[in-house]
Amino acid sequence: MPRSLAVAAATLLLTAAPAAAKQRSIFTSPLLWATVNVCDTPDSPDTIGIRGSIPGSGVKGERMFLRFQVQYFSQSEKRWHNITQGADSGWVAVGSARFKARQAGWSFKFVPPTDGSAHELRGAVTFEWRKGAKVVRRARKRTTGGHRSGAGSDPPGYSAAVCDVS
Repeated sequence: MPRSLAVAAATLLLTAAPAAAKQRSIFTSPLLWATVNVCDTPDSPDTIGIRGSIPGSGVKGERMFLRFQVQYFSQSEKRWHNITQGADSGWVAVGSARFKARQAGWSFKFVPPTDGSAHELRGAVTFEWRKGAKVVRRARKRTTGGHRSGAGSDPPGYSAAVCDVS
């Protein structure tokens, strides 16, 4: 009897392993992304718009939040820096984690350089899944191109990694 119980348990573990291996991690989901969807257009001059997509976890009681921040590229240092004033949305609630995915965006207006140069900007989006006040998952993505925004792109369908405000 103990041997047949061990064989049954081993069989159950072996058949469950492939199913678990096929499940995609929420952190590598194609539904987790950030993009620049507005960049200094005639309708939105001197503005960068950042949009993010957050996949739901499917867990009852979890809520999802996004935080949009703008970074600039320092030519002299050859690295990205956070802009410390006027470039942080704070936390934006986007709803229940029972949804397959949710999107939200935030726009930031900047004073263009007076010397004719350009500010090279990008977005950084922090994603949180919370149960009550407790953060149960967190991810951070920099903006990349090639994403489909649910709304707000200017021009429609626009998606980029960076934005030059000049």
